[in-house]
Amino acid sequence: MKNVLIISTSPRKNGNSECLATEFARGAAEAGNKVETLYFREKNIGFCKGCLACSKTNRCVIKDDAAEVVEKMLAADVIAFATPIYYYEMSGQMKTLLDRGNPMYSADYAFREIYLLSAAAEDGESVPNRAVNGLEGWIECFPKARLAGTVFAGGVNAVGDIKGHPSLISAYDMGKSV
Repeated sequence: MKNVLIISTSPRKNGNSECLATEFARGAAEAGNKVETLYFREKNIGFCKGCLACSKTNRCVIKDDAAEVVEKMLAADVIAFATPIYYYEMSGQMKTLLDRGNPMYSADYAFREIYLLSAAAEDGESVPNRAVNGLEGWIECFPKARLAGTVFAGGVNAVGDIKGHPSLISAYDMGKSV
């Protein structure tokens, strides 16, 4: 049994990337894993100030919900990020969270597998590439971790557009394989 943390960074409840997260969670739970989903829209997380105090203290000087999320990330065996693709990149919410994860850089972390679940109005194989590259840059700071898989749903814009999209099956199958 693995400890699976899913972080939905969509500002929209039941948005398309969040639907991918739900299916990934369902698959991971059915496979017998402990699964928790955090919704960024329910958290108060500010921007990194770049002060680097966390490199000495392993704690951020900003008092908000990021510390709780970082603790959960450190303890997870698997982390799945779900993000809408904005302007061919991960959402600003997801990037903010990755930046605020800086206190983890020198900490002992459990996660080994990282997944990216993304959705965009644009369709095409290359649409999520910049988001994948950005996440891979973050992962490189954690040498015991790797990008274990990605799922992309293209051609979905309005809430609910993803209904019946084959990416939902892919997200479920990926979660089940964790």
